[in-house]
Amino acid sequence: MNPGSHDRLRHFRRYLLVGVLTAAPLWVTWLVFDFIFSQLSRMGAPWVVALSRATRRSAPAVADFLLEPWFQSLLGLVITVAVIFLLGWMATRVLGQRIIAALERLVHGIPLVAAIYGGTKRFLAAVKEKPSGVQRVVLINFPSEEMKAVGFVTRVIRDDETGEELAAVYVPTSPNPTSGYIEIVPLSKVTSTDWTMDEAMSFVITGGATSPDRIRFRADGGRSRGTPAEPASAHPQGASDAEP
Repeated sequence: MNPGSHDRLRHFRRYLLVGVLTAAPLWVTWLVFDFIFSQLSRMGAPWVVALSRATRRSAPAVADFLLEPWFQSLLGLVITVAVIFLLGWMATRVLGQRIIAALERLVHGIPLVAAIYGGTKRFLAAVKEKPSGVQRVVLINFPSEEMKAVGFVTRVIRDDETGEELAAVYVPTSPNPTSGYIEIVPLSKVTSTDWTMDEAMSFVITGGATSPDRIRFRADGGRSRGTPAEPASAHPQGASDAEP
């Protein structure tokens, strides 16, 4: 291979790598927003179809326009966001809270649905409220003693026999943080960090590519096991280096 071909191949590899690194965060962002948009559009589509059927007799042209795929997606998204906004507004009012409480009592009457709804609500409430005595974002020894995983403390519990405080830590998987593991760890073995939830979620979603420059890795701030101690001085303490 002549030098010119070698240089072109080297530049091709370099530009290809730079292109992948540039496109990766855009691709992940697109996947997240595409998933949210698809789910919201699917939830709002029945409302659009019902509106089209209601206007079929009086305005057939409008009904046909409503059935256009792109308009269905857009209008479905707008209606869904409006409903979610209205639900949030109602949840802050006394009457709305009573209506939501009545719906929750109805949901709790269905065994399987009650387990899913109740578990999801408790998890979101635990993530929203910071537990006392420990930072939200922590590191734990997982899956081995010499490795760390980023986790979120959902609550602090106590050992029934020893009284030791234990942390329930949710360890998300990358790049999908909605799936993960629940680990119960002694609070003394949890390493607190100064990361925010946004920083930790960005770290998980991007596979560690986005994170603050520093992190506290060891809970006690000491050296790892097996690290030899510094040698002692050859002279006894207080002895003079001068010749007698």
